[in-house]
Amino acid sequence: MSKTQKHQQPSWFSKLSDVILTLPQYVIPQHTLSVIMHALTRSQMTWFKNAFIRFITWKFDVNLSEAAVSDRNFYPSFNAFFTRELRQGIRPVAAGKDVVVSPVDGAVSQIGPIIEQTIVQAKGRSYSVEELLGGDKALAQRYDNGQFATIYLSPRDYHRIHMPVAGKLKAMRYVPGKLFSVNPRTARAVPRLFARNERVICVFDTEFGDVVLVLVGAIFVGSMETVWAGQITPPYGKTIENWTYVGDEALSFEKGQEMGRFNMGSTVVMLLPAGMKPFNQEWQPEKKIQLGQAMN
Repeated sequence: MSKTQKHQQPSWFSKLSDVILTLPQYVIPQHTLSVIMHALTRSQMTWFKNAFIRFITWKFDVNLSEAAVSDRNFYPSFNAFFTRELRQGIRPVAAGKDVVVSPVDGAVSQIGPIIEQTIVQAKGRSYSVEELLGGDKALAQRYDNGQFATIYLSPRDYHRIHMPVAGKLKAMRYVPGKLFSVNPRTARAVPRLFARNERVICVFDTEFGDVVLVLVGAIFVGSMETVWAGQITPPYGKTIENWTYVGDEALSFEKGQEMGRFNMGSTVVMLLPAGMKPFNQEWQPEKKIQLGQAMN
């Protein structure tokens, strides 16, 4: 076995460590803690928000030179800083109608074909498209032999979400759920993680078929919003909610245009229908990716 293969195969000790370190997440009050964090990130107490911003900038080596405004004191709250705008032109969007671009800055968690309605979560773990989509069997069937890409946003990343291809808003679905962390360790340890966490499912009509972006919530990240509906969570719902958009409500988006944001970091799962160009093999788990980069 090569060194590379050894690296790719987690040891039993590593697997056990992941499980043990993840266990507290099953018992902590995930939603309550996220509500508290939501309030703290919106505090406009100057000393507090400045200290919070300085700590995160230092802890996660945030590159403020890419921000439209690099002065940390400019931002009225931590969340305003966290969802900061990038400098104009710093993320060029790859051209080509059939070229799918990354909707976010982050790291590839998993990527590849959808085989037998199954999405890979991590080595040895998977979940179904139908589960991810909140039980919508008809929508899930559109991705038979399609492709998926799961991209993780760390606290240092840009947290706005953009369109991977041009499309028209068709539907949105809110699915209540848990708020486990979505970091790589938790993805390795918690079964069906992305199909268990709270999520917002956005469906876009494109010339290739329906393209879906699933915004997955997480601990301290239980706040997601879209440009057409504003903040969706909190408050946290207990039942699935559906919206359909027709006429003037069916907004059109260009490739690379902003469609939403995470208030704190999380994960986006993108679903592409069959028939689209396959993802480029250069995109592998753990590889960094930036908004606008060509994925196929």
